[in-house]
Amino acid sequence: QVQLVESGGGLVQAGGSLRLSCAASGRTFSGDIWGWYRQAPGKRREKVATVTSGGTIYYEPFAEGRFTISRHNGENTLALQMNSLKPEDTAIYYCRAQRHYLPKYDYWGQGTQVTVSS
Repeated sequence: QVQLVESGGGLVQAGGSLRLSCAASGRTFSGDIWGWYRQAPGKRREKVATVTSGGTIYYEPFAEGRFTISRHNGENTLALQMNSLKPEDTAIYYCRAQRHYLPKYDYWGQGTQVTVSS
């Protein structure tokens, strides 16, 4: 059974930092894209940042310069270092692993709550 398990969420004041982690298990992961997504109350889930197995990284504009995504292929882990947090960063943060060609897959974690107080 494939599992993606996030950790590291919590309550932080504006300007503070948090580090999210995601640990994956249950299959071999390769040739894929891992990413962090978030969903705030009443809003659609949105992409935060992604990293391919080859190391190509993408950040949404709101994350650029404040967030850092990192991936450890050998350990099947993903991290998101979040600095200079703002109240608008408050959301549930999800880890995702997807592969667009055969054998395709698309897995999500259960999410971890991040709350930034003003």
